[in-house]
Amino acid sequence: MVYPNVEDTMKLLSDLVSIPSPSGNTNNVITFVEKFFKNLQIETKRNRKGGLIATINGKDSTKHRMLTAHVDTLGAMVKEIKANGRLRIDLIGGFKFNSIEGEYCEIQTSSGKIFTGTILMHQTSVHVYKDAGKAERNQENIEVRIDEKVHNADEIRALGIEVGDFISFDPRVQITPSGFIKSRHLDDKASVAILLQLIKQIKTEQIVLPYTTHYLISNNEEIGYGGNSNITPETVEYLAVDMGAIGDGQSTDEYTVSICVKDASGPYNIELRKNLVDLAKKHQIQYKLDIYPYYGSDASAAIRSGHDIVHGLIGPGIDSSHAFERTHQTSIEETTKLLYHYLQSSLVK
Repeated sequence: MVYPNVEDTMKLLSDLVSIPSPSGNTNNVITFVEKFFKNLQIETKRNRKGGLIATINGKDSTKHRMLTAHVDTLGAMVKEIKANGRLRIDLIGGFKFNSIEGEYCEIQTSSGKIFTGTILMHQTSVHVYKDAGKAERNQENIEVRIDEKVHNADEIRALGIEVGDFISFDPRVQITPSGFIKSRHLDDKASVAILLQLIKQIKTEQIVLPYTTHYLISNNEEIGYGGNSNITPETVEYLAVDMGAIGDGQSTDEYTVSICVKDASGPYNIELRKNLVDLAKKHQIQYKLDIYPYYGSDASAAIRSGHDIVHGLIGPGIDSSHAFERTHQTSIEETTKLLYHYLQSSLVK
């Protein structure tokens, strides 16, 4: 069995995480994916929310599948232009201020200008602030130091920076000789890279899928509603491909594919889960079953929206989710294998 080359997937993932795309400002990365599909001569369409949908016709067009992965990431917005020539920020997505302290960032103005900066505590210097280590990491104390000669709010505004401008974080992507990839935004660009490489293989090898299959590259998952629309009435199964979270009490790791059985929205469909496990066992794919208590996916968003579908969730295991993340190429390989066989399997009965 020949699967997509993992080195190619890792390179594509590196390219994806390097394109700033906080939720609400994803046009550049969607355009990148759109061009990828165009090069494969796969027709796509954008929904009104800015997400991208590609469709590959299968033998049976009366029953459909949908797979989704999201390209939107965590980020921030300019909340306030401060009198000291720095920026107060408002978070986009579910993460903590301490996870971005000391990070390089970019501020994109509404006119498209880019300015660089660093996210810091106001009380950073231990030579000045006695409580530098104890001060709370929160919206009041965290600010952006802009790499421009600015001393006050008027000088910042003269650059074209305003409240509501998007702030993205430097991914600092690195692939190690030992097979790890560490970067911000592996959630969920790792899964996007996996899907794109699979779609490329399906197209180039002219693999005929059993059912017409839609691929939604969603762009609002981090804020809760990326994949809750544009689901055809014929869609029977809806599989979100997203990260598996690692931590105390979890079985997920960086070397297997995670199959989620339950998250904050409740249990995922048991029959689809059984099918995924059976496929993994049949093809000797290394997997872990897991529960994520503080997690929601595009599939759970689709269920909440009232769609009558069978829903599931799988993905590579990602360490330190919503911070500086890491996974290993074996987790990407195992996820790829499971998806390859899932796409060619029968629907749940």
